[in-house]
Amino acid sequence: MTDKTAEIRKLNLEYSRLPRGRNWTLSDRFVPGEGPVDAKVMIIGQAPGRNEDVQKRPFIGASGKFLDRLILLAGLDRKQIYVCSVVQFFPPKNRVPTKDEVSLCRRFLFRQIEIINPRLVILLGAVACKTVLDMEEVSKIRGSMVRKDGRAYFLSMHPAAAVRIRSKMPLMEDDFRKLRLIIKSADRKP
Repeated sequence: MTDKTAEIRKLNLEYSRLPRGRNWTLSDRFVPGEGPVDAKVMIIGQAPGRNEDVQKRPFIGASGKFLDRLILLAGLDRKQIYVCSVVQFFPPKNRVPTKDEVSLCRRFLFRQIEIINPRLVILLGAVACKTVLDMEEVSKIRGSMVRKDGRAYFLSMHPAAAVRIRSKMPLMEDDFRKLRLIIKSADRKP
């Protein structure tokens, strides 16, 4: 077992045991991130959905299937990507996590980023963009690359939004085609 694997396991154990006070409204089931601990690409979404909560795996429902298509459009392989969420417990009724819930979970997210240490982080949706980069209004900045603290971040909508509102699918597909070009361009640089 590598040091990174041990660190992620330890972090997941601590995260999964967050104290559940009387104000806790999230599911009791923890949905850990998944993927190689030495991944060069990391994807961060909002929170698990109902399917993810049941199977304890990120992005496996309808939005996960769409995300898989987007990953292929970008010329990437999901098996080589570490995938997780800002909040790794299902918010009932698929609601957006509250500020308090995000605040409670953010240190675990930042520790995951630190351990995985990816070159590229793909942020999906407003919650991920706000939590990681303190940026809002993803619809205005989607499809763009941002650098912060020596790391590249690519911003897009959350695939669940496109699954609900089909007219957003082509926009996300365009974002990931653009990401493919950005990656190819970066690979060509000396």
